[in-house]
This record gives sequence, C-alpha cells and structure tokens, in this order.
Amino acid sequence: MRRLLVFVLSLTVIGATLTPASAAERKQLLPGLGSYARLVRLDYSIFGRGHIIAALTSEDAGGKFTPVMESTDEGETFHQIGAIHDPDGRYGMCCGTLYELPQRVGRLRAGTLLWAASYRQDAGAQRRVGIKVWASPDGGRSWRFLSEAARSHNIDGIWEPEFTVDAGGTLWLHFADETQAPKYAQVLNRVASTDGVNWGTKQLTLAIPPDRVRPGMPIIRRLPDGRYYFAYEICNFRDRYCDPYFKISPDGANWGSPTDPGTRVDTANGNYFQHAQTITLFPGGPNGVRIVMVGQIYTNAKGQPQPKNGQVLLANDNFGSGNWYELPAPVHITGIYNNFCPNYSSTLLPVDDGKNVLEIATEYNLGCKAYFGKGPAF
Repeated sequence: MRRLLVFVLSLTVIGATLTPASAAERKQLLPGLGSYARLVRLDYSIFGRGHIIAALTSEDAGGKFTPVMESTDEGETFHQIGAIHDPDGRYGMCCGTLYELPQRVGRLRAGTLLWAASYRQDAGAQRRVGIKVWASPDGGRSWRFLSEAARSHNIDGIWEPEFTVDAGGTLWLHFADETQAPKYAQVLNRVASTDGVNWGTKQLTLAIPPDRVRPGMPIIRRLPDGRYYFAYEICNFRDRYCDPYFKISPDGANWGSPTDPGTRVDTANGNYFQHAQTITLFPGGPNGVRIVMVGQIYTNAKGQPQPKNGQVLLANDNFGSGNWYELPAPVHITGIYNNFCPNYSSTLLPVDDGKNVLEIATEYNLGCKAYFGKGPAF
C-alpha cells in the first residue's frame, strides 16, 4: 500500500507530429499540490460523450479535496468543471479512483461518474480510515456523497480503491487492506453493491504468505472478449520487490484462489516496473487490444534502474501473456526513487482514435507537481 499525500498534475501539449514530451514542453494542469491522478473518457454519459475527465487530490485551506478537470480536444488542454469537498478531507485523503458506470446500477444511470478515495489517514492515534464514494450524474460537474464502502476496524489503513461492474451487473470496489496484520502485512479485498449505497461484507481477493508480502495497487479493465484483466503489484515476494502481476477473470466476480499470485509481468530480458503500476487498454495487435502499462521505476531483473527509467512504457498484445515490450513514454520524469511523488501511479488514456497516448505523471519541482503530454502509441 502507499500512503500518498500529494501529487500535482500536468500535461504536455505537442504538435500534430507527436514525440515524447520533454520537460520544457510539459504543462501543469492546475496550481498547487495534487496527487494520484486518474483519467477516463466518457463513453456512456449524455453530458459530453467522448470528453476526457481527469480527477486528482489537491489541497486548500480546508484540507484535501478533488478538482475535476475536462478536456474536449483529446488532451491538448484541460479546464476545471467541478470539485469534491468531503468534510473528512481535513483529516487527510489519498489514492483516489475515477470510474464511469457502463450500465445502470440501482438508481445510478449508465454514464454516472464515481469517485472514491481513502480518507482520515491523518486523524491521529485512533484513526479509522474509510473509503468514501461520491457520484456525479452530469459528467463531473456536480457531485453528491453516496456512501462509505469500507472502513478500517483498527488503526491500520485501507487504500487504493478501484471500481468495476462484473458481467452480472454487480458493482465491486477493490482495495488494499492492512487491517489483517500481523497475519498479513497487506491483502487485496473487495466489497460488492447493487446500488452504490449499500455494500456487502469484504471478500478476500489476494493474500499471500509469509506475513511480509504486500499485494496492492489494484487496476481492473474489461477486455473486448468480455473477460476482466486484474493488474496489481506484489511487494516483498520471493526474490523480487514490488513487481507487477495480473490475473484474468471470466466474469469480473471470481478471481480464483487468494494464494495464487497470478502471472508476473516483465520483458524478454527481465526488465520490469517496480512500484505503482497502472494499465490501460489500447486498440492494436492481433487480438484487437494492446495492454499498456506505466510504473514508477524501470529496472532490470536485479532491480537496478535502467537508462530509460522515467521514459518508457510497457505493452503486450496477447492479453498479458508472454513477454512485454517497450514503448516511449509521452512524459519524461526525472529524479525517480521509492517515494510517493516522482512517476508514482501515473495514468494513461488512448487519444486520437488510439494513435496516441495521453499520460499524466508527477515529479518534484518545488513541490510535487504533475505533468501531462501526448505521444505515439506504437
């Protein structure tokens, strides 16, 4: 799990012939601090179908809050259209997620935007971290509190929420859970809902002995064939540190044995991302889908940072199986190390009919700032 406090976003605007964005070309999304950006394209909403929405954690005099930004020109520019001010933001907020409902769930129509984040991590010795859910019916312009989907039963944290709707229409919230220590330092759990308001008892998704092993950072995407791709990291496992792994579910509800670590991601020569991977689906390849990954530190099999660290993405054209290969990252990040800011949990989105990648990534520059840019997806 990550205790992410601040990131700031920005985006790099480039010309018609796109090349990876240099530091000089990067463009800050909004002033001040920010964290843990997420991007979605509106596919189901009547409020700007095709528009791109970005959300992040920022900070003002009242504490942490969520600015919501919109792009109507395929990520060339962004403007703010809304904000989420949860009263618990004054006690801390981190690691939020943004999701568009692909179908009706209870009274929530298809196209409803959901935002969830961990709150109250700075509430003191008796804190109870909770994952709170907000909903927008109008493409991110207005928001209302929906529910608290999960809450720690002790001082330990629950983090990194991720939504999906399974093949049967049930809404799931996945998250990293530290509250089962000392048996497990961290596990992946999930809770289900049929209305976004009432949530069931948490179910174990991934728990791997021994106690020091920490699966976390869940990301889920529905594949074109109807299956569900579940990406996550596993830290302190075997001879490696914070590697990306994945599993595939036929229905988005069942994920196999919690002790099965899944399949590890690396290139033909053993390179991989340490920490904070995210994935996004792009068109391409023989199966019609290319899975593209970004992570924090690009290393070799021994965990040594590589020359392209902060400048590379990884891709796979076979539903994650086999070796992954390199693509250039649109936004180049420097000064990367094991820390909540530089290149941490970046976010990607296909733009320009899948020809290009839009990326938001963060870097220290008189505080943690975030940058966006576009580059070729092939």
